[in-house]
Amino acid sequence: MFDSVASKYDRANDLLSFGQTKRWRTKVRDAVAPKPGQSILDLAAGTGSSSIAFKLDSVRVVASDFSQGMLEEGRKRHPELEFVFADATNLPFEANEFDATTISFGLRNVVDVEKALKEMFRVTKPGGRVVICEFSRVQNQALRPLYEFYLKRLLPVFSRLAGQKPEAYDYLAESILAWPTQKKLAKKIAGAGFEKVAYQNLVFGAVAIHSARKPKAKSKKKAKK
Repeated sequence: MFDSVASKYDRANDLLSFGQTKRWRTKVRDAVAPKPGQSILDLAAGTGSSSIAFKLDSVRVVASDFSQGMLEEGRKRHPELEFVFADATNLPFEANEFDATTISFGLRNVVDVEKALKEMFRVTKPGGRVVICEFSRVQNQALRPLYEFYLKRLLPVFSRLAGQKPEAYDYLAESILAWPTQKKLAKKIAGAGFEKVAYQNLVFGAVAIHSARKPKAKSKKKAKK
């Protein structure tokens, strides 16, 4: 499905989010806070539109995805990025390899979320951070029915206007409505081993950015003589 929409995917997302995607990427970049000399892993990176925000001087950015079509499109657009085919539940990276691991609007698409979170924990350095940007639960009770109406009724219409396959966005609406709340996702992140889990709501909670830290390695105490 993602292979078939790769060339128009970013443009469609900009349209369907009413131009909010750039703002969300900026928020994620600020949460990741890349610094010179660091390595950043961006999962479900698609064409690299999320990954390019982390590409500062001397920052290694690895854009990974499970869709070869997305990766091929990304390599054309952003040759400065390192694109790697990767299954989020079985990452082809060393333990403690990255200073930060992030995923934007992709964790919903993983068949085993808990396993993916454990893999993110494994490849992140002690003291490093994880940042997850995902569609979430609108907090305002009055606005929630309007948001669900948009997802179920208007999203497929707008997808046709964007030249996309409506069935791809039927899946999008279904996956968003079935996704756990902000608090439940926070518990899953903590369950994977991360600490200091927090989240920030955007657009009344339609999108949430979760961030956490991998505990620092405990220093070994010298044995007393």
